[in-house]
Amino acid sequence: MNNEYQGVWVFIEQHNGNIAGVSLELLGAGRKLADKLAVPLSGVLLGAGVKPLAQKVITYGADQVYVIDDPILKDYRTESYMKGVIMLAEKYKPEIFLYGATANGKDLASAVATDLSTGLTADTTMLDVDVDKRLLEASRPAFGGNIMATILCKKHRPQMATVRPKVMKALDVDSSRKGEIIVESISVQESEMRTKVLKIVKEVTKKVNLAEADIIVAGGKGLGDVKNFELIHEFAALIGASVGGSRDVVEAGWLPHEQQVGQTGETVTPKIYFAIGISGAIQHIVGMKNSELIIAINKDPNAPVFDVATYGIVGDALEILPKLIEQFKKIRTEKGGEMSYV
Repeated sequence: MNNEYQGVWVFIEQHNGNIAGVSLELLGAGRKLADKLAVPLSGVLLGAGVKPLAQKVITYGADQVYVIDDPILKDYRTESYMKGVIMLAEKYKPEIFLYGATANGKDLASAVATDLSTGLTADTTMLDVDVDKRLLEASRPAFGGNIMATILCKKHRPQMATVRPKVMKALDVDSSRKGEIIVESISVQESEMRTKVLKIVKEVTKKVNLAEADIIVAGGKGLGDVKNFELIHEFAALIGASVGGSRDVVEAGWLPHEQQVGQTGETVTPKIYFAIGISGAIQHIVGMKNSELIIAINKDPNAPVFDVATYGIVGDALEILPKLIEQFKKIRTEKGGEMSYV
């Protein structure tokens, strides 16, 4: 049965004509899988007025782009998008289908998996493929982040996974790449739809957006108590950084959930990441390991965080952090209050 399925697909999520970053990241990951399997990599692009985006998908690594461009797909609705994706999947039969683990991506993937009676691995952080068995190896932290579980879908196709933003790397743009654009249509009428989009309200919030931060100072329970955690806030304010924390810190009420870094929080890729008093459980590591430069401070020389750190300082954060603050204040004074690190 599985021999009739071939190819790696990536659902290309777009909003108002802009392709979501996670979709470009998945094209990079999908390219590696497709090359190992010696099959094409395809993008699946749905929306209204989206056909001009197809060439961009090709420049980021796709060999083919399946496009359904229809007014009924202007706004995301589970029903219309699901019908379009299922039609394509049943007609062209991909063996692997990847989606971004966004609100829309997770909603669509679960609906498609249910209708196609196939498996879906959610919130994947690592992807590989067993070439001989043609099995997608989708890995994610499990049991509270204490182990990495690799999940296989042996009996059903397509093999599907949602992948967290910021954990994969997009390829460099190659404007010379050539590919095939396959235009399909959808036979769904507005009168058949059970939902209507009346209004789209853009969220207005003052919450910290860690995913966009250039510098993050993250603290863990190694700081002892919430009073000591004030050193994290002081240091971050001094160097113009955002504040993050481990799951333990959030569960203790020292920070709100939106400032949690890790599998159950935010996945971040700043230019500089300070991990202070954080031992480095798997669920935290997967959320920050792709940072450009990681500086870790921990009393335990065997703390797992040192395995991913660019620079590691073994010592008591409560002794080291005040010294760092003192030195950075001195630098700021010498520079007349101007500081730039990235």
